[in-house]
Parts: sequence; structure tokens; C-alpha cells
Amino acid sequence: MTALQLPSTMRVLERGWLSSNNILFLGREQTALVDSGYLSHAAQTVALVAHGLQGRPLDRLLNTHLHSDHCGGNAALQQAYGCHTAIPAAQAEQVRAWDRDALSYSGTGQQCEPFGFDATLQAGDLLTLGDLEWEVLAAAGHDPHSLIFYCQEQGILISADALWENGFGVIFPELDGASGFAEERATLELIASLDVRLVIPGHGGPFSGVAAALDTAFSRLDYLAADPRRNAQNAIKVLLKFLLLERQRIKLTEVQQILTGLPLVAVANQRHLQLSEADLSAWTVAQLVRAGAAEIRDGFLCNRH
Repeated sequence: MTALQLPSTMRVLERGWLSSNNILFLGREQTALVDSGYLSHAAQTVALVAHGLQGRPLDRLLNTHLHSDHCGGNAALQQAYGCHTAIPAAQAEQVRAWDRDALSYSGTGQQCEPFGFDATLQAGDLLTLGDLEWEVLAAAGHDPHSLIFYCQEQGILISADALWENGFGVIFPELDGASGFAEERATLELIASLDVRLVIPGHGGPFSGVAAALDTAFSRLDYLAADPRRNAQNAIKVLLKFLLLERQRIKLTEVQQILTGLPLVAVANQRHLQLSEADLSAWTVAQLVRAGAAEIRDGFLCNRH
């Protein structure tokens, strides 16, 4: 396998925000998909998967974790294919009860259509996907229940949001006082101990520069852990940008109400920033504009890609 060459039984459906990447497996006896993108892209997900399947059914659907951008297409795929679905074991009761608070959807203001599941996944499980054996590994940090999948034979890691080429996902547990930095470090150290030649991240293209990506991730983690306010600031910017990507424009006069109405933003601000609601809104808007992620036009905060 050359640097960015995948086995013939695998396809990476690289998605833009809001959706996570989808990894499609075309085994001799079974097909499978890892992660399903965001709800507003569900129809596109179904179409992309159907094209990749080339007339075959989708037999299995697996989720690395249950953030809305990784499982928002579950319900649509289940309706289209009746596929056997496996989710992280630690969240089985939350899904069974459809507890939007525990699943983070209420706290982030994000959408996810309710879905069911047939089985659970946990660290140590072995999976056959695309006629290859994959080990399920725990990957807490970004999300306390997240899993990653490793194929030793091919040196491929499906890393979800535990490792990207230029960092990792927001360390959400730290926002409300739980531990996350130490767990993310342990996850990065675990990845460093593996013989990984190709990483398929939750966002962005597959990459082979694993050592460089780990160096970047460890450096960023050190930066965030040195002052937890930085993680809170990043999270609040990310959450508003996510909503802006979904809606494309938001009235400036509504940004404050939207931000303060998100429980996760409220607790992050209370614990780490202690800004007034007006100052928090003004700061977040200014940060997105300065980064080129948004622009102000005709009284609206408008998305910029």
C-alpha cells in the first residue's frame, strides 16, 4: 500500500463541514459504513452511499461517536436500507431513551433525527470490515465515549476526531469541568504506539504524515491545557461557526440570544471566561470575522468558507 492508497474494498467519502467523512466498505459478503454525517446533509449522504454501493445493499452502519455530525444520517440510512447499526456501548441508554441533553444535541443547538441501534461497540472488539480485521480502541478526549478503528495488517487508522492532520476536535468535557486534556493525551500516545501508515480522520483528507500530525496535536494540546480558557474560547467559536454553516446567515441582533441559549456555551462562559452576554456575543462575532470565517453584511453575520 503506497502512502495514500486504500485497499480495494474501501472508499472514503470525504465531506465538507457540517458532515464528518464517511468510510464505505465493500466486502465480499457484507458492506458497511462508518459514520453518517449531519442531518441537513442526510439526503446527500444516502445518495453518495448509494453511488458507492453500486446496487448493493448497505448491510452495516457503525458510529465512532455520537456527535451530530457523525450520526446525523443514521435515521435516513436506516430507512433506506434497514442496515444493522452499532454504536458506542457507553451511550446505549442515552440513545434508547433519546436523551438529547446527554447526547449533547440540546447543549450545542444541533439537530439529529432519532435512530435506533442493534448492537454496541467497545474497546477490544474485533470487526471485519471490507474483508479486513479492525480493532476497536477507546479514544476519549474530544468525546469521552469516542472510539477509533485500527487495521494492523494495512496500518490504517480511522481516527474520527481524536487526530486530524492539523489537530483534533474540541475537548468538550473540559468545558463543564470534567477531565478531557489528560484523556486526549492518552489517546494521542496510544496512536503513537501503533504502526500507522495512513490516517482517515473525521474531517479532512486521509494523510500519511502521522508523526508530523501527532507533533502538531501534542503541541496544540499543551497550548490548550496550559490555559483552559483557550479551549473554551475555541469551543464557542466552533459552535457558532457550526450554526452559521447550517443557516448561512444570522441576524446580528440574534447572535447574543442564540449563544446564551446554548447550555454548553453558557457553562463554558461561566466557568472559564466570565464575560457578559453582550461581550461574549461581540467577542465571538469579532473572532469569526477576523479569522475570515464570517463577514458582516446588511445587518447579518454571514458565513464565509
